[in-house]
Amino acid sequence: MRSHLAARSTRLVLAAAAVTALAATATACGPEDIEDAGSSAAPSAVASAGSDNSSGDSPSTAGSNAGGSTDKKTDSGAKTGSGSGSGDGKKSGYGQSCGTNDLEFTVTSESQAGGYYLVTAKAKSGITCYLDTNTPTVSFGSGSDGVASPVGQGGEDPIKLTGSAVAYTGISPKTTNTDDGKEFENVIIATTEDDPNPAELKLPEPANVDKPIVTNWATNRAEAIPVIV
Repeated sequence: MRSHLAARSTRLVLAAAAVTALAATATACGPEDIEDAGSSAAPSAVASAGSDNSSGDSPSTAGSNAGGSTDKKTDSGAKTGSGSGSGDGKKSGYGQSCGTNDLEFTVTSESQAGGYYLVTAKAKSGITCYLDTNTPTVSFGSGSDGVASPVGQGGEDPIKLTGSAVAYTGISPKTTNTDDGKEFENVIIATTEDDPNPAELKLPEPANVDKPIVTNWATNRAEAIPVIV
């Protein structure tokens, strides 16, 4: 009888242990936990997908950045093109009046008419302009006594300067027969009285200046010999 009760007690203990184990297993891996585990795994998957999408979007972003870079290059190119034109001193458009800084000058010493300076002007490379003002503004130094008076010789209005075309003007630094005068090594020339960029030209040799005169612009250098009539 005791043996039978002991066996029965053992079976009950084993059964209770089995139930406890099953309960523990069910508690550890219940539907809620599985669902929670699935939920907790889902953000990870979404994050991973988001990461994949981010890397997948990178080419698009790179393309956008490349587009921005292209725009910047275009702007830079436009600026470079513009800087390059101004750097070369070139101007577009025809029919503009010649400013002094549009021209290149050379000065030579001539012996006719008691000696004078022949100034040759030509347009800088790439420029086409017109000498609208018949007579250049010429002076030795900044004083009023060094300003050359026009003598009305020559004169073509306007003169087109482009390429190899040139214009001449003649300057006589001294028209008096006295010993008076001031010595200058440079002469200042401008296309107009209000030109903001007059050119200061080095003379072939120092000049004794007293009541200087200047001719009109001419395309014939023979018309640029200054003579007081």
